[in-house]
Amino acid sequence: MSEATVRLGEPVEDFEFEATGGHRGKLSDLGGNYVVLYFYPKDHTPGCTQEGRDFSDHYQDFKALNGEIFGVSRDSLKTHENFKARQGFPFELISDKEEKLCRLFGVMKQKKMFGRDVFGIERSTFLIDPEGKLVGEWRKVKVKGHVAEVLAKLRSLQDG
Repeated sequence: MSEATVRLGEPVEDFEFEATGGHRGKLSDLGGNYVVLYFYPKDHTPGCTQEGRDFSDHYQDFKALNGEIFGVSRDSLKTHENFKARQGFPFELISDKEEKLCRLFGVMKQKKMFGRDVFGIERSTFLIDPEGKLVGEWRKVKVKGHVAEVLAKLRSLQDG
């Protein structure tokens, strides 16, 4: 099990990432935007595809609220590029093959899959404000209705 080093209400470490479309950067490069990081187990699987589609369906809503969306899994950039192209996702996917972000956010968990114990990503989403502070977290996410919850949280932060 991995224990998160990020804490709600505290600054998130300025991590580096490599994403689809040749995007490399750091969290601090995204200043001025809210950042949605959604961690999912694997490209091209039904739940992960649906979650990506749900974020895609609301992409313009997030953009209108100064939100940047990134999907994160341990898949390679090549697999991510294929998944993104096949599904037409308008946002980038971060490859975390070395599990650095997974460990930072504490999303690696022991799970049951087809009756076997496996160690993998627990579907989770995090919302980081423009100053780099963690302002929202959802763990053990169920896909249905989840994107609407994240969007509502982002709206409430800007309304309040």
